[in-house]
Parts: sequence; C-alpha cells; structure tokens
Amino acid sequence: MAARPNWIAWVFVGLVFVCTPSMGQQVVILGVAQDGGYPHIGCAKACCRKAWQDESRRNHVVSFALVDTLQASWWLFEATPDITRQLERFQQLTGGAYRYLPDGIFLSHAHIGHYTGLMYLGREALNASQIPVYTLPKFADFLRTNGPWSQLVLLNNISLKPLQPDQPLHLNETVSVTAFTVPHRDEFSETAGFSIRAGTRKILFIPDIDKWAKWNKSIIDEVKRVDMALLDATFSSATELPNRKISEVPHPLVSETVSLFNAQDQQTRQKVYFIHFNHTNPLLWDEQAQADLLRKGFHLATLGAIL
Repeated sequence: MAARPNWIAWVFVGLVFVCTPSMGQQVVILGVAQDGGYPHIGCAKACCRKAWQDESRRNHVVSFALVDTLQASWWLFEATPDITRQLERFQQLTGGAYRYLPDGIFLSHAHIGHYTGLMYLGREALNASQIPVYTLPKFADFLRTNGPWSQLVLLNNISLKPLQPDQPLHLNETVSVTAFTVPHRDEFSETAGFSIRAGTRKILFIPDIDKWAKWNKSIIDEVKRVDMALLDATFSSATELPNRKISEVPHPLVSETVSLFNAQDQQTRQKVYFIHFNHTNPLLWDEQAQADLLRKGFHLATLGAIL
C-alpha cells in the first residue's frame, strides 16, 4: 500500500460520488491524524521529515463528512485546526454539489484537534450564522461560558445543540446520530463516541478512548452491530514516545485492538477502520506497516476516501 495519497483514484471516486445521487449516504474522510496533525509541530525525525519536504504526504487532523446524497445534506464530525482545508477538500471531492458549510457539526470532546476549528466560524474569519454544533451537555456549557468560544455563541456564529447520551437525534427520515460517553481525559468536557444510522448502514466512530477495557461496553460486540467502525489508532506500540510517559496519554494501542479482534472472523475484522494516528505511528507513513495490517483483514482510514 502506497504511503502517499493515490490522488487519481480518489478523484475518480469523487466523480462517481457526485454523479450518482442515488447512492444514499456516504462517509467522506477529511483527516486521519491525531490532534497535532501530520507533519507534527517541532518534529524533525524520520516519521515527519518526508512530509515536511513533500506536501503530498501531509495529512489533516481526524474528521469526516456524513453525506446524504438523497437530501443534499451533510454534517461534519469534528471541527479541527485544519477545517479551512477540509471544507475546501470536501468541495473538491464532491464537485461543489453541496453547501459550503455543513448542516451541523458534531464534536466529540474538548481536546485541541477536535473543536478548535470553530474559531474560523467567528467574525475574524468566516462570520458564519447559526451553524448547529452538537455536543454532550458539559461540553456545551464549556463552549457557552469560556472565551473565545462564548463569543461564537453570543454573536450567533454557532448555535449549541446539547445531546443527551444514548438518545438518538434524528437529522432526517434516514439519518440519526446517537452520542455516548467513553472514558478519556475529560479536563474540560465529556468524551463522546457516536453511533450513526445512515439509511440501512450503521457506523461507529470512537476517535479517542483510554482503553477498551475501561469502557462499560464490549468493543467487539459494538463492532459486530455496525457495518463500519472508525476506531482510535493513536499509537501502534508503547515505544513511540521515548521522551514521555505514554501512560499520561492513554489510548488503546493498535496492537492491543488487533489482538482483541484476531479471534474474530474476517467479516468482523474488515469492519474496523483505524483512524486518529499520531505522527509517530508507522501506520500513518510506513508502507510495510500498512501492508502488514491490511493482510490481517483490517482497514486504514485514508484522507479523501469515500466509504
């Protein structure tokens, strides 16, 4: 598997996507990197060196668009620091067939890669009007009562829409989103995962969680219930941060997740799409590591992919 994007293939997929409105609901991957992006600030090591030198190797922070082609509607999951480029990429991939701004933005938690893109909706930049922003209640309170986010609310750039855990929100007749809490470092907000029903498809999105064993649900059972699962792949192994305690930034290692699913059948494993890669994770940039994982029956979310 090539490390750099296959732009020709993705442009072709994008054209098919635009020209086939009967396809229903789709997921468009707009970023797969951890909060710091790729290449990572201050990193001159081998993992980022080629990306500094070659822009085609760069990647955006984790985000995707949920698109309903039948209703000409779309929703953005996560507002990242790369939102400007991600909105433009969405327009390119869909041939400008949809409104520039989404019908709503769903945010998982208050870590920098997942919500700070909201700033570009403010009067210093786009000066948007009443963009619905869906979060769990504690996160909504954080945005409402802390600057500069509170200014977005005050000036009606965004309209906060608190979600209730485990209660589905029906966006239209065929699309609904259910937020649920997962254990993570909740300094400013809860951390949400999302269960999405899009037509006949069910999609699971958990970009950040401490460890699968700390959750009160079985990740294996949850994956079996859906058609596609976008799961936390921040670190591949525990040796990636030699100068930091990896216990301070807990995530399920990809090796741990693979081990959990190794006993499952191919049909279950192929539902898993790893996403949210730290710049140190070889699955983001190493062809051999990518190929090895694919041979085990799993998938890697890739920038520009339409699923």
